[in-house]
Amino acid sequence: MQDKKVLLSIKDLEVKFRVRGRVLTAIRGISLDIYENESIAIVGESGSGKSVFTKSFAGMLDSNGFISNGYIFFDDDELADSYVKLTTNAKKMIKQAYDRLNEDSRLELGAETWRQILNLESEKKHKENLTDEEVEAAAKHRKALSDLKTDLFNEKTTLNKKKEKGRIEQLEERIKSLEKEIEEHDKQTEQMAKDRKASVANDAAYQKEYAEKMAALKAKHAEEIKGAIAPETEQRNEILAKEVYLSVGRYKYFKRIKCFYKLLDALKEAMKLGVDLASDSQRNAVFDTVTLRMRYLDETEEQLHGYAVLNLANVRDANDWGQIRGRKIATVFQDPMTSLNPIITIGKQITSIILKHQKCSEVEARRRALELMHKVGIPNPQARFDDYPFQYSGGMRQRIVIAIALSCQPKILICDEPTTALDVTIQAQILKLIKDLQKEFNYTIVFITHDLGVVANVADRVAVLYAGQIVELGTVEEVFYDPRHPYTWALLSSLPQLAQRNTELYSIAGTPPSLYNNIVGDPFAPRNPYCLKIDTLVEPPMFKVSETHYAKTWLLDPDAPKIEKPEAIQNIHEKLVNAFNI
Repeated sequence: MQDKKVLLSIKDLEVKFRVRGRVLTAIRGISLDIYENESIAIVGESGSGKSVFTKSFAGMLDSNGFISNGYIFFDDDELADSYVKLTTNAKKMIKQAYDRLNEDSRLELGAETWRQILNLESEKKHKENLTDEEVEAAAKHRKALSDLKTDLFNEKTTLNKKKEKGRIEQLEERIKSLEKEIEEHDKQTEQMAKDRKASVANDAAYQKEYAEKMAALKAKHAEEIKGAIAPETEQRNEILAKEVYLSVGRYKYFKRIKCFYKLLDALKEAMKLGVDLASDSQRNAVFDTVTLRMRYLDETEEQLHGYAVLNLANVRDANDWGQIRGRKIATVFQDPMTSLNPIITIGKQITSIILKHQKCSEVEARRRALELMHKVGIPNPQARFDDYPFQYSGGMRQRIVIAIALSCQPKILICDEPTTALDVTIQAQILKLIKDLQKEFNYTIVFITHDLGVVANVADRVAVLYAGQIVELGTVEEVFYDPRHPYTWALLSSLPQLAQRNTELYSIAGTPPSLYNNIVGDPFAPRNPYCLKIDTLVEPPMFKVSETHYAKTWLLDPDAPKIEKPEAIQNIHEKLVNAFNI
């Protein structure tokens, strides 16, 4: 893969959801490079995070979901290349930004002292408040009381009011007692916090020492920021001012003004903390708090020219996603009727997407739509152009969804189990169609599935997901013929096509861990028949098997005991050839 261009680079991605007052971590530190024109399969059980992972870079996370860490860099020259006009107003805003940046740059001279001021304030707050261990212990005790109260209430609702009146009264008394315990616990915790704060406030020696240190630091800081900035800093600020306008110039007036001042405020805060704004990565991080950064390239009298740093983890504007989703990253879902409008004709649904993303007339859009319908195998497309979705079979509807996805010639086609709702013969046709069209349209396929038979016929590489992490990554041959993670062994052993006559079908015992909880060690450990003691204590690193093959299991540690793969997947090559005709 070294000679292929990295199209999508995902590093340390973490995705969380707010669910009923709790936070669920669905994706936990995934790093993956996806290459141009490859086919990569994302496999795993339901709930392993396959769909959430792809939704994170397609801008389709649910409203309660958010990316809490990591970045997703998308390499697309057409999308990244950016121009903004140098109008009179634009020149005024750039001059305003330049003057303000020069003024704020003085704060960099006192950055070290400012960090000392913040550390001193932080130490005081830490001293005034309960420790993390005390907060955790209090929360744990309160949860235990609350859970017991819930269990008793649930038991009460199942009892017969006439026959079990005595037990109901006992439970009601206990529930009232628990409510009082919880109330008393909350009061005690609140009082502990107040006492801690009062103790610090009454510590005259500490307060005097704190006030003297703070006064000295503030005086030192005030003196430091009176200095003059260097000519090199002024030159940097000249470019930085243009990058600020490049980054907001594509927005409409009110949003442009709002983001302009937000960026200047973010840069001021970065200067105050001593962030190295000469560093591309650190400058990107500052811009990402507000909008995508446009790196300055050159300019003419009429316009500025920049190049966007496309970190999809920080795209917030709906118009920006409108340029990416559909046009550059398209998705085919498993049920075509969730993607098609039942009251709009097939032709209209294809042409509307073409007209939205491509500059062409309605006549040209119709011609392109008919050509796409022909390419995806719709017989007599002119006669079927004005039909409604209900007049198509399931397989034909899925072909239309593929045509819509390809109408803007995206660089990445996400296939989210696109054959699950179809019968076996149609599945094979759809898979062949997706692979055949890849040769013509040169897109990258990201194929989500739990069916390893599909993987064998579609993928170049396979990423095995479990509990929101990649536990094994390699070429399809490496993962199928030389799997290294026990979870991959279990998935392969579960293939019904590999079962021998008169033997029971293998199934993975247990269930995946709750992603509400903090997982200690290897998340697969409780279900792993080859579990080592260290699996329950320490999370394994990603071990390198070959240049293209990696697995996240302690079994690959040089000191680990040698364990044979399950009998069902030994000599698997011949079985797979017979089962899947590969």
